[in-house]
Amino acid sequence: MTDPYANSGGEDDIARLLEEIPLLFKARAFAESLGDPAFFSRLGERLDSREQALARAYLDGLGFPEAEAAVLGDWADAAGVAETLDQNPAAWEAEEMLRAALTDRVLERLDEEALSAAFSLVQARIADHAREAAEASAAMDDVYDEDVVNAAAGGLIQAAHGAVLVLLAEAEDDQPPHPFLARWRLYVRGRWPVAVSGASYNIL
Repeated sequence: MTDPYANSGGEDDIARLLEEIPLLFKARAFAESLGDPAFFSRLGERLDSREQALARAYLDGLGFPEAEAAVLGDWADAAGVAETLDQNPAAWEAEEMLRAALTDRVLERLDEEALSAAFSLVQARIADHAREAAEASAAMDDVYDEDVVNAAAGGLIQAAHGAVLVLLAEAEDDQPPHPFLARWRLYVRGRWPVAVSGASYNIL
């Protein structure tokens, strides 16, 4: 007679869930921190040494060692760069490769449903903050262009998703920092890292 309690599959499920719990706590803690940073609060300022190092980590991680960080002057400059994003597919393709690699790494520990739940948690917290912060900062410079505000908020939301992927992949202590974490930290420091264009990483 088969023992109904001898269920190795059930034990495997429990083991998997216990392994997932710490990672999901990481995602929740990250989501809960999203209301604190002063997003878009230091736009146009000179890059300090920490920001230069973060920009370098991002560029090197994407495979653009020849590119350099370039400070944009104002929202109008950022708008011009944002409009040309689809003309620089190399950086986008490099990011997609990094995102796929991180996702594969995360899915070794989490199932797809848990990963989706983590993303939903972050999305629910960051969306309103991103929009409000972008609108407030743009308004201070008398910029009310919806497309520009949407580009800024969208970039921040995308960066948050990239950062939580790094956390779930347990790569947050890598040195130099993972490019997605480096970009996120630029946002946290009040900057808008708009895009790589040519040999420049344009940051407002």
